[in-house]
Amino acid sequence: MSASELQRPIEALLFVAGEALSIPRLAKLLDAEESEVAVALAQLEADYGERGIVVREVAGGYRFATAPLARDVVEAYLLPPKTTLSTPALEALAIVAHVQPVTRGEIEAIRGVNSDSVVSTLLDRGFIAEAGRKDVVGRPMQYTTTPFFLESFGLRSLDDLPELELEPGQPLEFNLAGLSS
Repeated sequence: MSASELQRPIEALLFVAGEALSIPRLAKLLDAEESEVAVALAQLEADYGERGIVVREVAGGYRFATAPLARDVVEAYLLPPKTTLSTPALEALAIVAHVQPVTRGEIEAIRGVNSDSVVSTLLDRGFIAEAGRKDVVGRPMQYTTTPFFLESFGLRSLDDLPELELEPGQPLEFNLAGLSS
């Protein structure tokens, strides 16, 4: 199949998919070459570039997303009034993002306060997920970020996270200025 013939089936898959679809997965679904899928995706990105929805690369794949210029009106329609995360929740989320997999106890040790409530909030909102138990006494649950976290913060992968600037012997601190949802 040529790249132009792949556009419609790719468009349909992106429309119905509940998650970002990678080029290898699209190629497998369409029985096509990855290079052809990449060209078709680039064409779709260009075609949708000036519309209310766009094709966006996020969380290791592609999906339809609201165009930046239409974001505010769509959020006003879809989201409940309080959609921001508290500073403690953002702190805990930053810790999980940078240290993962991490236990609740490790989050609390870094933050210096009980983190039960914020971890529950992050789990409920889908920003973090349980990722198995740590192989230590007590076998505490470990947490990692989710693809929803990447999508919500506009990250293609965890490699897009800002670098931590740590000096030996200094406490672990995170700059939360860039994190908001």
